[in-house]
This record gives sequence, C-alpha cells and structure tokens, in this order.
Amino acid sequence: MKKIAIIGSGPTGIYTFYHLLKNSTPLSVSIFEQSEDAGVGMPYNDDDNSRLMLANIASIEIPPIFLTYLDWLKEQSDAHLARFKVDKARLHDRQFLPRLLLGEYFRDSFLSIVKEAKRLGFNVDVHEFAKVTDIIPATTGVTLSVNGSVLPDQFDLAVIATGHVWPEEDEATRTFFPSPWSGLMDAHIPPCRVGIMGTSLSGLDAAMAVVMQHGAFRDDKFVLDKGSEALNIVLMSRTGILPEADFYCPIPYEPLSVLTEHAAESEIAKGSDGLLDRIFTLMVKELQLADPTWCEKISLHKQNADSIREVWFEDRKRHGPFTWAEENLNEVERNKREQRTVAWRYAVLRLHEVVQEIVPHLDEEDRERFKQGLARVFIDNYAAIPPQSIRRLLALREAGIISVAALGDDYALDVGSDRTVITTKETVYRYDVFIDARGQKPLKTKDLPFPTLRKQLEATGEEIPDIGEDYTLKAPDTVRGRIAFGAIPWLMHDRPFVQGLAECAEIAEAMAKAAEKPASGSRRRLPFIEN
Repeated sequence: MKKIAIIGSGPTGIYTFYHLLKNSTPLSVSIFEQSEDAGVGMPYNDDDNSRLMLANIASIEIPPIFLTYLDWLKEQSDAHLARFKVDKARLHDRQFLPRLLLGEYFRDSFLSIVKEAKRLGFNVDVHEFAKVTDIIPATTGVTLSVNGSVLPDQFDLAVIATGHVWPEEDEATRTFFPSPWSGLMDAHIPPCRVGIMGTSLSGLDAAMAVVMQHGAFRDDKFVLDKGSEALNIVLMSRTGILPEADFYCPIPYEPLSVLTEHAAESEIAKGSDGLLDRIFTLMVKELQLADPTWCEKISLHKQNADSIREVWFEDRKRHGPFTWAEENLNEVERNKREQRTVAWRYAVLRLHEVVQEIVPHLDEEDRERFKQGLARVFIDNYAAIPPQSIRRLLALREAGIISVAALGDDYALDVGSDRTVITTKETVYRYDVFIDARGQKPLKTKDLPFPTLRKQLEATGEEIPDIGEDYTLKAPDTVRGRIAFGAIPWLMHDRPFVQGLAECAEIAEAMAKAAEKPASGSRRRLPFIEN
C-alpha cells in the first residue's frame, strides 16, 4: 500500500482524508493531530470557543461529508441542541450556529471517514496528542518526527494540513493576548478597561470571551453582573468600521456575465502591464449590468481600482458605527424574510473569486494597489458576519459596555507588562488588558515549524514555497511530489481570500489526487510583500 501521512485533522485534513476514499486502490493513511481529539479543528474546538461564538458559515455553504451539516443536525436530540440554545424545530440551511456544534459535525464526519476507509480496505492509524515536530524529506520518502521522536517508517506522501498558525499561549500574559486563541478562553479577565485590536468577527468573539465572565445575554439584552460595572471594552481598527451582517443571496452562485473566468484568463494572457485596471473596467461593466441604480448613486463610472475603497465604506464612515450597524441589521433581516437579493452586494461576492485569479500575475506596484484597494472591498463583502453577532454587539453597546475607536493610519502601539498604550494623532488610549484580534497573517518559508523541511526549502532561495496544481512542493528534488502543502498561512500570498471551508475542501481535493499521480502543471505564487 502507498503510505500517506496527514498532518493536522482540522477541515483541510478531514476533507483530504475524505477525498482519498476515491483512490482506485486502498491506501495506508496515518493522521497526526496534536490535540486530544482528531477531526475537530482549532476554529471549532471547546478549548478555544464558547457557545456564544458563532460560525460565520451556514449548512448551505459547507461542502458535505457523507451528509450535509443540516441533515446531521436533524439527527441530534432536542436536548443536545437545546444546550446550545438551538431549537430543532426551527433548523434551516442558512442558519448560523455555535462553532462548537460545527466542531461536533466534523468530529462525527471524521469518525465516519475512518469507518468507511477501513470498510474499503484502507489501513488507518489515528494519532492524537501527536505533534509533528519535523518533516524530513528524502529521495526514498518522507520521515516524520512526532513529539520529538523520529518515526521508523517512511511515507510516500505527507500532506501538511496544519490550518491557521497563532502565537503560542506562552507568549500571552495576564494583560496581553497576541490572538484570541492564545489562552483567552481560560484566562480570568477582571472588570477593567479592555482593548481589542480588530473589528471583524474575531474581534467580536474576543469581546464575547470577556463579557461572558461578567454577565449574560437575555432576550437580546445584556445583563451585567453586580461588581463588574468597571468593565469597558473598546474595539479598534484603523477605520473604526464595523462589518456588515450576512446578506441573503442565491446559492450556489449564479454565473457572471462580463467578468467570467474566460474573460479573466484572456486579460491575464495580455500581460501584467495594466492588468489590474483592465480587470477593474470589466468589474464596472459587470456591476452596471447587475445594479445600474447603485452604480449611478456612487458614480462608479468615475471610480478606479484605488478610489473604490473610499466609496465602498463612505456610508459607514458618515454614520456612527452602531447607528449604521442597526440600520444594516434591519435591512438584512428584512431582505432575508422577503428572500430579496441586493444585486450589487451579490455581484461583488461572486466577483472576488474570479478576480483572485489575477493576483499572482500582477506586477509589484499593482499588487500593492490591489492589497490596499480592491482586496479590502472584497474581504469586507465576503466576511459579513452572523446577524446574531451584530445583535449582541448592539446589546453590549446599549448596556454601556462597548465602544468603537478609529485609530487612523498613523498610531503607535506599546505593549507593556501591566498596561498597553496606543497613541494616535488625536488621543492616547490606555488598556489594562489588550487582545490582538487582527486575524491570520501570511507567512514565509522561514516561519515553517519543521526544521529539516524549512532548511531544504530555504536552500532554494524562494521565500514562499513553490507548489504545483495539486499543491505538492516542486523544489528541491527531495520534496518534489512527496509533500502536499495545504497550510493556509503560506497560501495567502497568491490566494488572499483562501480562508474558508469551501476553499479547504477545494485544496483538499487537489491534494488527494497527488496520492494517485503527480500534477503536470505548476502554480504561480507571489514574492512576499511585508504588511
């Protein structure tokens, strides 16, 4: 049997294992998971999440494993779902539910894959509490070091599916958390002044982790515990803009009419010179076809790839963040009841996947323009958050607990041992506890946690791993075709919108094909650009 190692058993690892079942001959599959339960994944485990934290993806968008998430939910008992405040009778496929429940779905799906694989004649070994500490490629195969000890057997293919990379918990202190997943859930946060850097769902989740220690939500109101009156939370970002609530639209996506995949490929074939501006011109035509009224309202015909960002956020800047959030929430919920699609929002949502394909082909100047302009628009659009998260945010605001601050582009951040100080042009903010919730940053080869593999890749002179269509590493010869590289932080350079379950499943399917035959083509990737 060909021997396959899957390093990491979160969504990417699970979907890889699932797609390996399609292999024409049985395989020997070994799964290595550093935590106690394989098949859950960090975003959904009970160490890093609470029942208040919602997944920002619904069943209709989650690639099914044997059965859909909704069908799995319907198989659960009323009592079990009630523990998460979920009414079984009201389940539907566009519902946003606690991350912990989604983790349970993945865990059960993983166990089902193990069972099916064994039925098909696969040899399966699941290793929990097994942290892969080194990957040692050679021309004869790949050796792994687990928990510091080198395994005796070699693998024909090692799949790196390690997911997000956050700072270690030992980098956190009682007053500073380098991410919401660096021990925050287990920390005691006293009622004090708390600063959270980031206004996206991660920032809101960090706020939930704090407030759950000092009160409870009751009927969309937040009741603060006696003795916690000093609790004050400030969400911060450069703009102070809050995300939109998730909006109704047809799924699967309807095809685009102007900026199709074929149209994007044709523009790429013309060369990098002016590529971003040519693509933006096609975007304008697509949007004018979809929603001419909105385009006229924002004078889209006068905009370019740089100015569109200002126009996109103009309404939110003009209103206060909470006033705007309440109005947006009411609009979104009305549209969902009426199953009404806002055409311009839906067009932008569909456009981001096509436009992403041009990113590796942009020259250095246009890559930076894209990152500062269109990328911010697309991320804001597709990263819309569950309406319930907006309701809770508004409840915290009404309770006088939370506020939002716009820092601007020029500020100084000083993390001290007992206090964090942020200095802007206008004011100075001082926080007793500071949480950095700005999300995953793209990583380079030098950041790989596997010393031998890192050394071999660094010897090629490439700052970003060079991968093929099936995500197998292309160089050096010792790794070619032997390691499938599906670690999200290292893929974000040429796929800036890669963070999502649908993308995990797509990457996983490609990597699973590497178990049968190597890919013929190669993927372009970006030179690294510092943030």
